[in-house]
Amino acid sequence: MVFSTLVGLLYARAASVLRASRAVLPDAENLEPRVLAPSVWPAGRRRILLIEDDPALRLLLRTTLAADEYAIEEAASAEEAAGIARFWKPALVVLDVGLPGIGGLEFAKELKERPAYGSPRVLLLTGGETSSAEAQAAGAVALLRKPFSPLDLMGAIDGALEEEVALPEETAKASSDQLLAYARDLNELVHVERAQRRLLQQAYRQTITTLTDALEAKSEATGHHGLRVQRYAVELTEAVEPGLLADPSLEYGFLLHDIGKIGIPDVILEKRGPLREDERRLMQRHPLIGSELLAEVPMLDGEGLQVVRSHHERWDGQGYPDGLRGEEIPRGARIFAVADALDAMTTDRPYRRRCSWDEAVDEILRESGRQFDPTVIRGFATRAQRLRRTQRELAETA
Repeated sequence: MVFSTLVGLLYARAASVLRASRAVLPDAENLEPRVLAPSVWPAGRRRILLIEDDPALRLLLRTTLAADEYAIEEAASAEEAAGIARFWKPALVVLDVGLPGIGGLEFAKELKERPAYGSPRVLLLTGGETSSAEAQAAGAVALLRKPFSPLDLMGAIDGALEEEVALPEETAKASSDQLLAYARDLNELVHVERAQRRLLQQAYRQTITTLTDALEAKSEATGHHGLRVQRYAVELTEAVEPGLLADPSLEYGFLLHDIGKIGIPDVILEKRGPLREDERRLMQRHPLIGSELLAEVPMLDGEGLQVVRSHHERWDGQGYPDGLRGEEIPRGARIFAVADALDAMTTDRPYRRRCSWDEAVDEILRESGRQFDPTVIRGFATRAQRLRRTQRELAETA
């Protein structure tokens, strides 16, 4: 029981990693199963019947195959499988040669010769001396020797479903058992998955940075605003609730918080005097526009999207767009609101001149419990000097 449980956990992880890797590998077209014609699969998912007397190996086979891609039935003997195949009509039978009772070679012939079974394709598994000629004579389209890896199995299934004959005459001697064969593939696939994840994360960050730069290029006054507030907000988050940074969407939300301004006319964004009431209402829509634009972006799903929508909410409930109050406001948005206000006050804007750093710090401290979360302000007070150094560093590199 313990062995079966261990095998199940390992195989499930192997199958999960394999499917994820197949989605991102550059040569994934070589691994992806081809969908057969509708005449072959009128019900959608491809039907595969697994016939193997070893329960652990059946578990391996079942968990390697994606449940959403194949319909799977299994049997421990040819006699049990005969009843299933007669009524279920599988397109592929994965069949062990060394079955008790009726052997795999004999049953493979029956499957091909008796019309009642629907003439499925047969992939034979062997841990013995079965030859390619014997497998072919039995009507099999593929022969896979134990121990095999997940990639071996999927490649053989792909070939079998396409009626490609894959009956090697020579097979290298196995140096490990079936579980270790899977473990080797799992280890390799985990490394691939991690490398691909790092590449994707780097691509996400570069894309978001480019998008932020494009947005800020519209205005000299707010140039590099996204980069500055992102740095400030990360610093504050480390002081207030560092666990939030485990969500990668948070920093993306910091960078893209004003993306909704794409939908606001430049005449409003660059207006040098106070906004009229109708203009103010339109400007206050930018968090909603931004959250709608990014709602279907998976890498923003989480704290990041909440920052985009709620960074103009106020602790006293007088903010926008939803009028949230106190702890109703997402924690990441409460933290970011302080960073955003700090940068707004210490940079020139079309409608006013900037104030000094010390004046901005004093104003933010005064707004504790009104505009800002008091807990965040306590964290801000401990990091104010560090934030000042960050501002100077960014000014020097701008």
